[in-house]
Amino acid sequence: MRRIFLRCLTIALLLSAAATAWGQGLQSLPPQQTQKAEQVELGKYLFFDTRLSGDGGVSCDSCHDPATGWGDGKALSTGYPGSEYFRNAQTLLNAAYYRRNYWDGRLAGTDLPTTVRDHLTEAHFMQVDGRLFAERLKQVPEYMEMFQKAFGGEPTFGRTLNGIAAFLKTLTSRNAPIDRYLKGDTSALSADAREGLGLFQGKAGCIQCHGGALLSDQKFHALGVPANPDVFANPLRHITFRRFFRTLGAPNAENYREDPGLYAVTKERADWGKFRTPSLREVSRTAPYMHNGSLATLEDVVAFYDRGGGQHPNKSPHLRPLGLTTAEKRALVEFLKSLSGDPVVIERPELPDYQPRKLGRN
Repeated sequence: MRRIFLRCLTIALLLSAAATAWGQGLQSLPPQQTQKAEQVELGKYLFFDTRLSGDGGVSCDSCHDPATGWGDGKALSTGYPGSEYFRNAQTLLNAAYYRRNYWDGRLAGTDLPTTVRDHLTEAHFMQVDGRLFAERLKQVPEYMEMFQKAFGGEPTFGRTLNGIAAFLKTLTSRNAPIDRYLKGDTSALSADAREGLGLFQGKAGCIQCHGGALLSDQKFHALGVPANPDVFANPLRHITFRRFFRTLGAPNAENYREDPGLYAVTKERADWGKFRTPSLREVSRTAPYMHNGSLATLEDVVAFYDRGGGQHPNKSPHLRPLGLTTAEKRALVEFLKSLSGDPVVIERPELPDYQPRKLGRN
């Protein structure tokens, strides 16, 4: 009897531990932080305004379009006119919850205004001088009024960054089937999606790196993702690639033949080829996938992981061949589709025009 009791106790403890791990494994997003409505409204206008770029022709939504999951739907992003970028444009949805920003984590997620500054001023993004666009905005009476309401003063570089950041913090995914399921609505997931959930947590091992509210451990891993040949075949992308890593101070950047990822930030050899684990929220809307857009569909992503990833000297120990059946792969894709909630649709506002500015006293 004692042996049976101990065995039952052991099973109970294991089940309890599993339940605890599961509770920590997948979570709903926390409530949105309250933002000042006037700052959010101003930030929305600025997000869509091309006057925040050097040539007056590029806006934030040029690469982060609401219609394409707040990315651009391209394998590799188009950069500032005259350049091309060498990485995939990530979605802005749920940007408020990241600890680090960008694929290489070079900026803190807790400081969104600085990330906005980087997007506006980087030569391969929007290439604008903060002093220039502030003067542009002062020539728009509506903006003068909106800045006054939002910040108590006229347009400035810093206020612009804070306004856009306030808007970005409102772009969060809600009402995803997985969230309803976690709250007890078992009908929120189809039978295939529920099977996929079991695989995600178990046989496929996705939960090892894709847990928490964002479905990301927010860490950095090397996966052996296949190269995107266009990075070096397209001269404009190649030039941007070289310039970027030289500017970042990465050693021997002229000799790189692949994207070093986190290494360019830390300069630690163990970080070569590591990239931030992306959130899987809204993943069905944000194709193509990986840091270089080399995997076109969710089916391609599942097949890549089923093979155990690619070849890389720093490859994550989590990766191994999974031996998934065709039906299991299909179920896993169905579960991934359940991670997308109600579309976050924001119509492009009608932007105010320039007006002659009165100077001096009347």
